[in-house]
Amino acid sequence: MQLTESEVFDAIKSLSTDEKQAIQLLLKQDLREERRQQIYENFQSAQVEQQKSKLNFSANINKLRQLMEE
Repeated sequence: MQLTESEVFDAIKSLSTDEKQAIQLLLKQDLREERRQQIYENFQSAQVEQQKSKLNFSANINKLRQLMEE
């Protein structure tokens, strides 16, 4: 059985303050881990691009803008 967003919100509203704080902490930790995973995946992707010599670097702001637009 899958709950709707509204049902989840209603269930959370009925919890005690301590339970809500525990859920908040768990959600923050989960979001932090998801972000770490995204960063790691981006890092791995950048490593592959670097190995294939597909990364471009520049200290020139105009060149950086041009690279971002490509």
